[in-house]
Amino acid sequence: MPRRPRIHLPGFPLHVVQRGYKRDACFFAEEDYLAYREWLGEACQATACALHAYVQMTNHVHGLLSPPESEAVPRLMISLGRRYVQYINKSYRRTGALWDSRYKSSLLQADCYLLLCQRYIELNPVRAAMVDDPAHYRWSSYRTNGLGQRDSLLTPHALYSSLGANESDRLVNYRSLFRPVLDSEAISDIRMALDQGQPLGDARFIDSIERATGQRREIRPRGRPRKAMLEETGPQDQKSLDM
Repeated sequence: MPRRPRIHLPGFPLHVVQRGYKRDACFFAEEDYLAYREWLGEACQATACALHAYVQMTNHVHGLLSPPESEAVPRLMISLGRRYVQYINKSYRRTGALWDSRYKSSLLQADCYLLLCQRYIELNPVRAAMVDDPAHYRWSSYRTNGLGQRDSLLTPHALYSSLGANESDRLVNYRSLFRPVLDSEAISDIRMALDQGQPLGDARFIDSIERATGQRREIRPRGRPRKAMLEETGPQDQKSLDM
């Protein structure tokens, strides 16, 4: 079956994931995380994409961003991916693929899913049992969005800014979103939309995207093998960290 074209629309937030080839590691040392961060910032600046949240896991990267025009995200992902691959291959004297051939993306209905998606992204290290609190993980946006640590990579989304009249209130209110456990249905919805490259929103939102793109878009239910479900929801090693 041919792959559906990705949906990138100006101003609409987009959840993006780039995985290591065959889920192998793509970060090997602290210097790798720092290099990727630096080039991610340069790519965001060059494409005018606003980055709202991110996490760098051992074998994949999540980003939540808003592009100014539809071609900005492909340009960002291609230039960043190539630059980082060249750095890794030279540093570790390796050859061959580092990334999966295609990044995955899902357009979000902001008022329903943006903050939920930020939680999903920043809780990746907790779900992977790497830390027990997102604040304990260095390579994510949580310390900025939840604790106020300065990070030049990030541009707050208007919904995040609306959480409080001042920074102190915003930080308290944002941290309060992390007290309830992210329920399994929300996690499943985000993963399925991402895996199928589908918009994530209510029926009215999906209809508006279909009219804007001229493409029919709906998430197709699928059966999941029990073994795969256990691997995603149970304790995981770093080779099979979340999505």
